[in-house]
Amino acid sequence: MTEIVIVDELGQSGKWRNLQKHPPSEVIHPDELTDYLATHPPIEAVVHLGAISETTANDGDLVWRTNVRLSQELWNWCTARGVRFIYASSASTYGDGSAGFDDSQDIEALERLRPLNLYGWSKHAFDLWVARECAAGRNRPPQWAGLKFFNVFGPNEYHKGSMVSVVKVKHDQIRAGDPITLFRSDRVGVADGEQSRDFIWIDDVIAGLIFLLDHPVVNGLFNLGTGIARSYVDLARAVCAAHGTEPRITFIPMPDRLLGQYQSFTRASMKRFRAAGFNPIFTSLEDGITCYVSDFLNQPDPYR
Repeated sequence: MTEIVIVDELGQSGKWRNLQKHPPSEVIHPDELTDYLATHPPIEAVVHLGAISETTANDGDLVWRTNVRLSQELWNWCTARGVRFIYASSASTYGDGSAGFDDSQDIEALERLRPLNLYGWSKHAFDLWVARECAAGRNRPPQWAGLKFFNVFGPNEYHKGSMVSVVKVKHDQIRAGDPITLFRSDRVGVADGEQSRDFIWIDDVIAGLIFLLDHPVVNGLFNLGTGIARSYVDLARAVCAAHGTEPRITFIPMPDRLLGQYQSFTRASMKRFRAAGFNPIFTSLEDGITCYVSDFLNQPDPYR
């Protein structure tokens, strides 16, 4: 029987509800992780998803300690003990996309990427560290994989505050009787609302993680998106359709804190992950939003 151990801070804000229907074997506070690992219980794999994910985070020391150093420590722990290691990277590592969205782990290709914010830079720093470890022929976990998540949306994200998905934000605006607001474009040649992202439904992300756990010979750095870029106007219309309302969209100025840090276009190249054997039929933006709104957000209990 597989046992799941969660490392997290549940706090006092109801975050435990993310786990209420799936109680884990244990919940370990991050401050207790070192002691827990020192006891070396039987561990098959570490799936490392935790990070400071705010794109406007500005405490460089805290972000480095949390997003890079801890990841390095877990990598080294898994290497020393023969434990598989799967971790979350991010599409934010691609910056403005001028260097493309190819998930190569070639060091020269990685060095060309220019993330736009501290969060993206921290994720990129760890990807680059891993690539250099591998290129130098140093010992590594028996399986390792980094997944560059694109714009994920779906249930159980309600604790994320300002980093909750834009789908949830637009749902809340409609429920409040307000028009949907979208940022005006800050890029020449990109019309208001035509900023485009690769939005991916959470079930497809989970499928990618399960694929890696089921295929321990698959190693590498991989994109995890749908391979299709959709505009924010498309998303707004899909949220309205899921609510059965006509679209009411208002464009507002982009906040100063996002100027120069906003990705106006992302689209995952999925060739490498597909070549490794991961070949799902991805959920469309419209189908994912309809499921999210009808099966979760509009239900008395929105948790999965």
